Amino acid sequence: MKKGFPFLLFTLLFLQAAAQQSNEVSKNESNGLTYMREEEKLARDVYDSMYAKWEVNPFGNIRQSERVHMDRMKTLMTRYEVKDPVEATGDKPGVFKTAILQKVYNELVKSGTASLTDALKAGAKIEELDIADLDERIAQTTKEDILTAYKFLRMGSENHLRAFVRRLKSQGVDYQPEILKKEIFDAIISGENQDAGCGNGPGNGQGKGKGLGQGKGNGNGPGKGNGAGNGPCKEKCCDKETGPGCQSNKN
Repeated sequence: MKKGFPFLLFTLLFLQAAAQQSNEVSKNESNGLTYMREEEKLARDVYDSMYAKWEVNPFGNIRQSERVHMDRMKTLMTRYEVKDPVEATGDKPGVFKTAILQKVYNELVKSGTASLTDALKAGAKIEELDIADLDERIAQTTKEDILTAYKFLRMGSENHLRAFVRRLKSQGVDYQPEILKKEIFDAIISGENQDAGCGNGPGNGQGKGKGLGQGKGNGNGPGKGNGAGNGPCKEKCCDKETGPGCQSNKN
């Protein structure tokens, strides 16, 4: 018994150290989570502003998805005990701790209020930026949970980019990439929308009902469904501009 005790103690200490290490993130990983948390907030805030100005989709639908993306980053930040810049600013619309994101927000809101076409171009540019930044962050981590979240966000951004480009095309505008390489952009635009599972519960929203609004059940509004919930959530409505889970059907 005495001979086996040192080995047992060593094993326990090793397992404890391994568990502690697995719950740690590098500086790059920590910076990535905080940056993407604010960048998803930027998208949400710009789309909220553009929807208030123009009252059309895809702004009305996609802004709901950005809230889900923010929640995904928040979950990881809580898990790894990373300070939340959104909490630091009180989640005030249009306010960011990261200076470059504050600058981008100001510029896009200003340009997006000039015309609906400019607003749609601003939306496409945000999704381009999101994809480019996610690719950079994906290369900086090997943690499976972080990679899964980043890839989920990227899938959503691809869907959103297609929605904005399609809407611009319907208005006679041939949108060209400003951030992504042309071959990457073309591959995304020619691709099919993907269903984005985004939660841990039944339903297509965050609600508790069976309606398409902000009800209480297996619904498509804010609550326990597919926004920050636990089940499979689909973002196809962001592309189609109407559909289950969409908060608005205005065109």
